[in-house]
Amino acid sequence: MGERKGTNKYYPPDFDPAKHGSLNKYHGSHPLRERARKLAQGILIIRFEMPFNIWCDGCKNHIGMGVRYNAEKKKVGTYYTTPIYRFRMKCHLCVNYIEMQTDPAGCDYVIVSGARRKEERWDMGDNQQVVPTEREEKEKLETDAMFRLEHGVADRAALQRAVPTLATLQEAQSAWKDDFALNSRLRQRFREEKKTLREEEEEAAALQAKAGLSIPLVPEAAEDRRLAALLKYHSPDSYEEKQRMKRTEISSRSWFPPAPPGRPGETLRKLGGARTLRGPPPTPAGLGIVRRRSAEAGAEGPAEPGGGHGAGGDRPPQPPADAGGGRGGGGPPCRRHLPGGRLFRLRLRGGEPLSGVLGGGFPPLPRAGPGGAPNNTPPVIYTPPPPSLKAA
Repeated sequence: MGERKGTNKYYPPDFDPAKHGSLNKYHGSHPLRERARKLAQGILIIRFEMPFNIWCDGCKNHIGMGVRYNAEKKKVGTYYTTPIYRFRMKCHLCVNYIEMQTDPAGCDYVIVSGARRKEERWDMGDNQQVVPTEREEKEKLETDAMFRLEHGVADRAALQRAVPTLATLQEAQSAWKDDFALNSRLRQRFREEKKTLREEEEEAAALQAKAGLSIPLVPEAAEDRRLAALLKYHSPDSYEEKQRMKRTEISSRSWFPPAPPGRPGETLRKLGGARTLRGPPPTPAGLGIVRRRSAEAGAEGPAEPGGGHGAGGDRPPQPPADAGGGRGGGGPPCRRHLPGGRLFRLRLRGGEPLSGVLGGGFPPLPRAGPGGAPNNTPPVIYTPPPPSLKAA
């Protein structure tokens, strides 16, 4: 870069290096250009950075540490052989000028005018920092033997108190000495943690998709695992036990449906009607019921069992022909004995008595008399039983 800059400079024809020395002297300018415009007054324009936080006296605004200004630098004195410089700059928020200078004795800066320092200082001795030795103390250490002995004893006592801290600091520095190995171990641990976190996220996403959850899952803890281990989820009955209980219930169940709530008579009437549906309804002939009028029943009494079946006993009973004017014909009623029959007597609701014989087969049909003359026995009339009977 230097060679290229040198070759790119323009040297006029009348330039004499022995006479002028440099192009700046030839042109009569300073190498710092505008920064050296007040150099005759001992002022140089520099770039100054605020060393601490201050409050501007003109606008009362806060100016933070590190803010840069174009400041006028000049020498105002010396501290022994160290020069003291003063800096004058204009606030960027107002027209106020701030002046501050170096303090070689305290290794700090001091505000001369135009601003106020924000107090954030502390005592170096209380903060266990190295305090710079004062000039008077240095002279006493050089001339006074007793003061030097006392100072040495105090320094050794401070060293003994600081030995553990120094040893800890040395161990920490030795542990961090190989920064490449430490960085490698740290990156490896980060990779392992990242892999573990990715696996946990995948497992949580799979569980959410399986259970249809939209809420985030928190990581499990040792207490949760302990409580989950104490719980046992199992069915109270196995499949075989359920099948056995089902068969037992079916075998002990009644074949008939449960009776609906109501009067017992209705239930019996329903059961009776259901039983009559299984076969043909009974007829009075099959039951051997003979119905007679109340006058005949009162005069003749109940029918007595007759003696056996006739020739037509194996056929169903037929109503006999009406001889002598039907039921009004004279003559005693037919008295035939029915084997195994029972005599019964009923009274209808209207008060009409009813008597007959149950069982023993059907009564015989009427026969013709001698010479083909009809029998004068009154016919026997078979009628179905009334809807409702009431025992006498």
